[in-house]
Amino acid sequence: MSTLHCPSLYRYNRRLTREVRVGNLGLGGNNPIRIQSMLTSDTLDTEGCVREALALAESGCEIIRLTAQTKVYAANLEHIARELRAAGCQVPLVADIHFKPDAAMEAAKWVEKIRVNPGNFIDKKKFVERDYTDLEYEEELEKLRTAFTPLVLFCKEHGRAMRLGANHGSLSDRILNRYGDTPEGMVESALEFARIARELDYHQLVFSMKSSNVKVMIQAYRLLVRRLAEEGTDWNYPIHLGVTEAGEGEDARIKSATGIGSLLADGIGDTLRVSLTEDPVYEIAPGFELAAPYQPGAQHPDSPLPTLPEHPPFNPFSYSKRKADIITRAGVSLGWNEPVRVVLPAQACQALSPAEMKDFMPEISYEDCAAVEVDPRDSAAIAALAEAPATLATVADGVDMPVVQAFRLLAALLPARHSILLKDTLMPGADTALSAPMAGGVNIGSLLCDGIGNAILIRREADAAKAAYLGFNILQAAGVRLSKTEYVSCPSCGRTHYNIQEAAARIRQATGHLKGVKIAIMGCIVNGPGEMSDADFGYVGGAPNKINLYVGHTPVVMNIPQEEAVQHLIQLIKDHGRWVDPT
Repeated sequence: MSTLHCPSLYRYNRRLTREVRVGNLGLGGNNPIRIQSMLTSDTLDTEGCVREALALAESGCEIIRLTAQTKVYAANLEHIARELRAAGCQVPLVADIHFKPDAAMEAAKWVEKIRVNPGNFIDKKKFVERDYTDLEYEEELEKLRTAFTPLVLFCKEHGRAMRLGANHGSLSDRILNRYGDTPEGMVESALEFARIARELDYHQLVFSMKSSNVKVMIQAYRLLVRRLAEEGTDWNYPIHLGVTEAGEGEDARIKSATGIGSLLADGIGDTLRVSLTEDPVYEIAPGFELAAPYQPGAQHPDSPLPTLPEHPPFNPFSYSKRKADIITRAGVSLGWNEPVRVVLPAQACQALSPAEMKDFMPEISYEDCAAVEVDPRDSAAIAALAEAPATLATVADGVDMPVVQAFRLLAALLPARHSILLKDTLMPGADTALSAPMAGGVNIGSLLCDGIGNAILIRREADAAKAAYLGFNILQAAGVRLSKTEYVSCPSCGRTHYNIQEAAARIRQATGHLKGVKIAIMGCIVNGPGEMSDADFGYVGGAPNKINLYVGHTPVVMNIPQEEAVQHLIQLIKDHGRWVDPT
């Protein structure tokens, strides 16, 4: 059994799964990677949900999710489904369930798939520290089995699929106390439910491991796939990919491309969602863009590889940056404990004004880097670098390997003392597979999350200023260098009691100058407190047009009218010494 999560880190192989049927749609197996989204309308608003769902279907969305927060909301899925089918829309519907098993039972009557959050389907998250004995742990699992079994049996009888969707921000106290707030805890949370389903001979399962922290998200999915393989060949269930609370705009697209793209490159993923704090129709195009290079029929280079080292160039399940020696280029230091540097071609650097770009000015030109360009499959070139003192190396343009796999191979064969310059493309001027932000996320962000890369070269974006901003945005999305305020914002759904898109815009306008401060903007309490444990401050919908403010996952100000909440957030940031006046 391989200790990795995929057959090869250096060659694309799609993970083979069983097929799961969601209505008339096939997931996994030889099916295309499916693109999905979620409605933001209140589930009791039949007309609004139907209108929004039809717009999603017209944009190409293949699976539509709706929230069902209580049995009453779940019952209205009957009317939504009936109206959609009458309008000729056959896109499968998924009910999103948190906290309420009775809502799941009602929803399963009307939709093709149920999404269950293992962290809160039965368990109530109270952030309580407690030492569970084995007996107490088993007693809670037995309660889980009793509550979950009726839903499994109903879905089995009526041909419903089910997604076991673990979220980093909503793990149960039981899991947190035994496994911690870790990828291991996320995986075990889902496996507890899967074991019960399998005992009942139910296999229409899909798994997901979402987090707003891209490194955690990538590691959790990899660990899940390895654990499923260890359980047995018949645990080959499809995987749904997504970075939760990714935010809006270019930042969110880069962040999603980094997490989703990393896993797609390893053949993991049968359905995906690019979650944006925007109108849901805007999620569909970037979803198809990310999936396109990995859809059935897409061509992947298959050139011979050299003899590979015994150990991988990084730990797929734990982040650690390669420990390269410190070197200097054009007066700028590169290496293990130096910031990852942003590089542009000299012509682009010369077009920019340091006074205008400020913190977003590229630090070295490509020409000043004097990087050693090699084909990592060239044994002679690698041997020469093995004997050379510490330098900066990169993959040569024109190498016919996918960018991610090529740089992994370089990192695997190159002595760790050498720094690596990452590129967003190996075919400048001819690469049209992905837009510049998506290419940056997939080809650079994913490698940074594996600890590979000491500088990054942006060439897919022709505009010099946009290219510079893109470079720093990629570093921020990967969590390796913060150049501005970090936002974690959910995409909104029927549980959200306020206009989160409007709120996110106002918060960004007021706090966008706070370099290094992390602010979570959350629609409700499902993932809010958990995801905010990684944020400095949280802005969470608590009741209709009422906001709760958090420090970490601790609530400090409750039920503020929405129109006053941003000013209260600013005051909270000031009270904790994190505010600076904008220049």
